[in-house]
Amino acid sequence: MLILIIAYVGGVLTILSPCVLPVLPFVFARADRPFRSHGLPMLLGMAVAFAAVASLAAVGGGWVVALNEYGRYAAMAMLAVFGITLLFPSVADRMTRPLVALGIRLSERQPDGTAARTSLGSSILLGMGTGLLWAPCAGPILGLILTGAALNGASVGTSLLLLAYAAGACTSLAAALLLGGRVFAAMKRSLHTGEWVRRAAGAFVLAGVGAIALGLDTGVLSRLSIGTTSTLEQALVDRIGSPVPQPPQASTGAFEDTGLSLTAAAHEPAPSRTLQPEGVLPSFAGATEWINSAPLTPADLRGKVVLVDFWTYSCINCLRTLPYLRAWAEKYKDAGLVVVGVHSPEFAFEKRSSNVHRAVKDLGIEFPVAVDSDFAVWRAFDNQYWPAFYFVDAQGRIRHHQFGEGQYDKSERVIQQLLAEAGQAKVPPGLVLPTAAGVQAAPDASPSLSQETYLGHERTHNFASPEGIASDRAHTYRRPASLRTDQWALAGDWTVERERAVLNHADGRIVYRFHARDVHLVLGPAADGKPVRFRVLVDGKPPLSDHGSDVDAQGHGTIDAQRLYQLIRQKTSTNDHVFEIEFLDAGAQAYVFTFG
Repeated sequence: MLILIIAYVGGVLTILSPCVLPVLPFVFARADRPFRSHGLPMLLGMAVAFAAVASLAAVGGGWVVALNEYGRYAAMAMLAVFGITLLFPSVADRMTRPLVALGIRLSERQPDGTAARTSLGSSILLGMGTGLLWAPCAGPILGLILTGAALNGASVGTSLLLLAYAAGACTSLAAALLLGGRVFAAMKRSLHTGEWVRRAAGAFVLAGVGAIALGLDTGVLSRLSIGTTSTLEQALVDRIGSPVPQPPQASTGAFEDTGLSLTAAAHEPAPSRTLQPEGVLPSFAGATEWINSAPLTPADLRGKVVLVDFWTYSCINCLRTLPYLRAWAEKYKDAGLVVVGVHSPEFAFEKRSSNVHRAVKDLGIEFPVAVDSDFAVWRAFDNQYWPAFYFVDAQGRIRHHQFGEGQYDKSERVIQQLLAEAGQAKVPPGLVLPTAAGVQAAPDASPSLSQETYLGHERTHNFASPEGIASDRAHTYRRPASLRTDQWALAGDWTVERERAVLNHADGRIVYRFHARDVHLVLGPAADGKPVRFRVLVDGKPPLSDHGSDVDAQGHGTIDAQRLYQLIRQKTSTNDHVFEIEFLDAGAQAYVFTFG
């Protein structure tokens, strides 16, 4: 109940945000009509349309974004007609097309100057069109709701939270509409300016449509919103202490011991630790398919020690755990250990079965993998992290967990202890120390100062191109003269979508000023699968000996699949550098930078 109230309050606060400005003309265009029969139905339509589209966008793939974009175009056309009929009644009288007739119906006047009675359906339709165009500045509360929806799947609770947020926004708009109606009525009585006010409303409606068409609602205005409501919203989020689903994480430092170095003591049996039961092993029934195994159940695994690993194949933190998982699976298979990978996707392309099968093969994974494309297993474990290890004893009880990479010595000692408890007399001693190369190699000993940066408009930050982001539409971007640490920019013709940036024409670039040893970027080829050539530079020069595993010394590489690419691997990470990647072919898809 409390989170519903917080969502509602977050919506109310949107009236303070500049991102609400483009939809105000549509709302106030009806300020002269009775609120119950016109204003209220319009706001209800707006709330329902926004909640429905946001729910689909949070849990769906790219098709939802495309469908919503067509809906926005239709809504802009309808509202533009509405504005024209307000501004030029004589033009409206001559229009005969069905869509224009709808606009006339929404603004038609009687010969005596009084407003014609508009149907309830027309008001709701106008509100739904406004809801399709509304792009609120995503503060901490809306971000919490959308991220939770994406990870936890579609549910009544998700839709209720989005509806509560929209209802809060409409409440503040309703208050403004009621006040505006009184002012409008007073002007008509005292100044006899009703006709001019109506024409001004039409002009503002057209201005609002133009602002949205130019992307000002999600570009310029979203940047102006910083510092307005975010502080208030973050205080509310912190107040309720709601857990936020986390993207790939480094080690959480949950254990006292760190590092991978072998010592003489490491070969001796480790003293037993108290591992309290944390619950029973949930079912894997929600998995959409299995790789390397027939479907497994808790009953099938009874008597075995089980390590459940939640991962996704484009996550650098997950990839760096694989050498240990493979080594443990091989070392302890005869002692009764079963490693089960649960692949829960972060991006839409990771839901494709063919992509997951290819990744499992390319990464050399031979242990069972449950494909969890609907997050059903994720929810059964109440998981919140990639990667996440759950250690299960022979009686089917979860006895330990580890969130994030690292702490491998502790994890292996837990495996040894659980095997010993299960009655295994000959548990292999010592600790594994696997070697790995490329994206699976261990991270730098010094923590990276640069942090994960998403390139889709839903979660990005520190974008520095002077034009700002024009969400979900083609736009030509320019590289700024300089960048601060962790700022990034685009150059060329790009479309920035919810979770990725897509290059529309060849010779586009991405630049990033970073401070880290390694630079990784999740990339995909053109939509038709055609490979995309690229070249990377560091401080304007080829990387030479600092090149990553997916490029040569001159920085040349090819995108042949949707996956994580290691582009830079330096010997040291003592200074800031400017990274640049130039795509020589159109269609490149860029998702997220990660560092190491």
